[in-house]
Amino acid sequence: MNYKLFGKSGLRVAELSLGTMGFGTEWKWGCDKDISKQIFDTYANAGGNFIDTANRYTEGTSEKFVGDFIAKDRDHFVVATKYSLRDRSGDLNFAGNHRKNMMRSVKESLWRLNTDYIDVLWLHIWDSLTPTEEILKGLEDLISRGLVHYIGISDTPAWIVSQANTMAELRGWNQFIGLQIEYSLIQRTVEAELFPMAKAYGMTITPWAPLAGGALTGKYLKGDRGRLVDTSVRLGERATNITKKVVEVAGRLGVSASQLAINWTRQHKNQSVIPIVGATKVAQVEDVLGCLNFEIPSDLMNELNEVSKVELPFPQKFMNEPGVLDVLFGGVRDSMKDSRY
Repeated sequence: MNYKLFGKSGLRVAELSLGTMGFGTEWKWGCDKDISKQIFDTYANAGGNFIDTANRYTEGTSEKFVGDFIAKDRDHFVVATKYSLRDRSGDLNFAGNHRKNMMRSVKESLWRLNTDYIDVLWLHIWDSLTPTEEILKGLEDLISRGLVHYIGISDTPAWIVSQANTMAELRGWNQFIGLQIEYSLIQRTVEAELFPMAKAYGMTITPWAPLAGGALTGKYLKGDRGRLVDTSVRLGERATNITKKVVEVAGRLGVSASQLAINWTRQHKNQSVIPIVGATKVAQVEDVLGCLNFEIPSDLMNELNEVSKVELPFPQKFMNEPGVLDVLFGGVRDSMKDSRY
């Protein structure tokens, strides 16, 4: 396992993050504590130190399991958890981005994790109601008190993240240094706004569902449905064609479809990307770890890019039209070399 700096910070994290949404059986799937520990140990023994959980996962059981697993060497592990989603139904103040829920949720996460601090706290999803200033000031207070070290933001429009980080910079507050979004060969729409925004602010991207809910493993081509959600996207004609190509290319390389799909997310945009890999079986995490042993050649990357390409929205599509590039750069755009782009 190699390591990367997390966003614009000195925090060292593993190049793969272990997702623990399946730690616990409260949601009628997932794994018990014994299997969860085996999965955790397999990842940790490979050098992994970056653990992803949330207050909401398996009704809090995921955080409890993680807390137990890290207890003997707490400071070695980088633990990321989240707030925003409900801990109690029927009560608006037990969910959302606002300060009251933030402070309550963090307090309870600290208790479940049995720790004095959270390494990375993610805002889980934008609630469209809470003022940006309220969120940033609350997070700043948590950092000032030593309860949280770094902050990230998940499932939020690019313009909101840009507004927040600009505001934080102007006020001398901590900025969001991580961006968590769905990203895979099947879900590439985030490349239009969120990827360039993250690059501009030096944020590390941690994709969730890099295997598109298991679709990119190829198992659904064999008739397995498991707990697949969003079948219109992940089992549609486009997704099926992409998955067939992934299976084909993986066979040519002598690797698994899972390993190939995960490495595509790490290589495609030449940005700081750390996929979140979840597992409910030891064999699954063992398979995924094999992605660390190879890189996808450029010609095969091109094949994967072509089969999975998405149409850019306006203005990105307009900005990349040949006629527009011609008049904007005098017909010599290719001679312009700039690492920012």
